[in-house]
Amino acid sequence: MELDHCRDSQIVVAIDGPGGAGKSTVAAEVARRIGGLYFDTGIVYRALALVALENGVALDDEDALGKLARELRIRVAPPSKQDGRLYDVWLDGRDVTWAIRTPEIDRAASQVAAHREVRSALLGLQREIGRSGRVVMAGRDIGTVVMPDAPVKVWLDASLEERARRRQRDLAARGVVVSLEDVKAELAERDRRDAERAVAPMRPAEDAVVIDTDGRSIEDVVRLVIKVIEERCACAQHG
Repeated sequence: MELDHCRDSQIVVAIDGPGGAGKSTVAAEVARRIGGLYFDTGIVYRALALVALENGVALDDEDALGKLARELRIRVAPPSKQDGRLYDVWLDGRDVTWAIRTPEIDRAASQVAAHREVRSALLGLQREIGRSGRVVMAGRDIGTVVMPDAPVKVWLDASLEERARRRQRDLAARGVVVSLEDVKAELAERDRRDAERAVAPMRPAEDAVVIDTDGRSIEDVVRLVIKVIEERCACAQHG
């Protein structure tokens, strides 16, 4: 385990960035190395989007979505299958880990996340998990809204072209064939919606360390994030 000198301290690591920047893979590996919990906050919005679509709730009906959000019952657990998943996501007793990772859910999750009532309803759950101990949280507004007091904030970025190639590979690995141009267009539209939304727009926190992942291996990025954690941890101990 790395960070032995911080063994007894609470560490909250906020990793934000646009889709395809490598947040999930990096955050999961960082969590493993520091002996912490990996929590992708986007799953709560994805799960809500799935429930809304299954129940015919309009994605612009803020009141109805807020009600669904308050009733949402999800459970995140260590991966039970070796199929590329980083964790299990259970919704009302059923495994929806991959069901919430489709292009349709990508679009729907971005729409439901734009509603103030939805974000308010799910904020408490995210913060409760984030403050439970040694946690690495990945999302789009962790450092700015969910955990603005997190001692470690990282923003992962990459070019649209590179992010699209990564997303296309991930989809292909699950048997979903999508053209690179379609993936690029989808990511660009998601970026626009997330950056321009009135509530919790996607942007780096002012005190976040920005890491460009273009041309870098996952191992390189993980080591950079670990270095940031070590530096912040040392500052906290001596400050």
